[in-house]
Amino acid sequence: MTESQPTGRHLIAGQWVEGGEIFRSAPASGEPLTVWSGGRTEIDAAMRAAEEAFATYGWTAREDRALLLEAIAEEIEARGAALTAMGTAETGLPEARLNGECGRTTGQLRLFAEHIRKGDYLDRRHDAALPDRDPLPRPDLRVIQRPMGPVGVFGASNFPLAFSTAGGDTTAALAAGCPVVYKGHPAHPGTGEIVAQAIAAAIAKTGMPPGTFGFVQSNTTEAGEALVTHPLTRAVGFTGSFRGGKALFDLAMSRDEPIPFYGELGSINPVFVMPAALSARGEDIAKAWVGSLTMGVGQFCTNPGILILPAGSEADTFVAAARGALEAIPAQTMLTEGVAEGYRTAVAAAAGGATTLLRTDCSGREGAPALFEVSGSDWLAHPELAQEMFGPAGIVIRAESAAQVMEIARALDGQLSATIQMDPGDTEAAKPLMPVLERKAGRVVANGFPTGVEVADAMVHGGPFPASTSFGATSVGTLAIRRFLRPVCYQNIPADLLPADLRD
Repeated sequence: MTESQPTGRHLIAGQWVEGGEIFRSAPASGEPLTVWSGGRTEIDAAMRAAEEAFATYGWTAREDRALLLEAIAEEIEARGAALTAMGTAETGLPEARLNGECGRTTGQLRLFAEHIRKGDYLDRRHDAALPDRDPLPRPDLRVIQRPMGPVGVFGASNFPLAFSTAGGDTTAALAAGCPVVYKGHPAHPGTGEIVAQAIAAAIAKTGMPPGTFGFVQSNTTEAGEALVTHPLTRAVGFTGSFRGGKALFDLAMSRDEPIPFYGELGSINPVFVMPAALSARGEDIAKAWVGSLTMGVGQFCTNPGILILPAGSEADTFVAAARGALEAIPAQTMLTEGVAEGYRTAVAAAAGGATTLLRTDCSGREGAPALFEVSGSDWLAHPELAQEMFGPAGIVIRAESAAQVMEIARALDGQLSATIQMDPGDTEAAKPLMPVLERKAGRVVANGFPTGVEVADAMVHGGPFPASTSFGATSVGTLAIRRFLRPVCYQNIPADLLPADLRD
């Protein structure tokens, strides 16, 4: 097989194989690819290979896994031009965005390599034996975080690199010592396969078991359902829609042996503009909000879809500035025709419950900015307005009092992020908001916007349901490794039988 030339095949036990039905991709430009759509048979073969690999890979040294992650990064970079060309053609995303996302992908691989080298994530603890303790002796107790086993990962439509084949879920699982079976996203099968080629090359280069990573292409629900319900799957990482994620989460919970399902399902990411900030720099905040709202045609799970501000003349100035900035932004190509149609449906629904300030008709794969406004009372009376519009649309909520701002905050569902725009004079007004927003969101932002999630040790990309299915987890940053580990206690175990990282 020629490197960087997609074949439409699956990667199972280190071999590129055909299997299932055929489907044709639907790129934004260029020729479609002919792709094999795998199902239960392919998932079963890949998962069995992963279980076999775990017998070795789960007990590899941290340094060896770090070298694998770094080798994957190098192999991805070696295919950089091919990835950018394929990703742009398949998704319609601009070249600069794909190049930046490639850097983020390789950067997080290297970040996790350094993270596991340090070893802090293992949370090792040792209570030495106290044989003479009265009235009862204490045994020797040691605990360490150990990998769970094979992990299933779903690719995201809006991040063909950073949340896909070698994205954060795959990276965290491999760093933890868990083999991965990845279900490719049908919106970018060529991009996914090129990255899978890079991973396969890195596995061969570092001598890891071939089943350490499996890649199954599919454009049906069968493969996803099989991945979640397979008896060898120990955990699942998912980034996508609420509807799809909730269905898979329910499957994971209904198994004879339920497993962790780490679903990141999106949110509306509220922005609260406090009075002093609105008075001092309302127009600047409006333009910055529009920039965040329309970044990537609004196709980010952290898209700040609603903004709450005090009603009055300063709100009029803010809305005028936001509308003017949005009017200058043309319709743009979205990730798929399905995403574009879903966006237009959501915009039409919002128009039925809020005042339309800007709305442009478009069709096919195009998405155009939209802007709505609603009073705080009407927002609270119409909870259906709090649905995610996956695209460049926003709703301005005019709160009639500080008490109503708090009421709106308390009425919010779980969010990935919540933002406060404030000046020093707003500190007292913002204080009561913080305990509410802390309970509603995984990340609270001041004087910024939530798009642009930093990959770092202290990042949390997750939140209370329905933003994600596990409020105690993150899919970005090194804390993400904790999702694929479990604590194991060793009592009076001889040193030669302990994991190497737990020996004195």
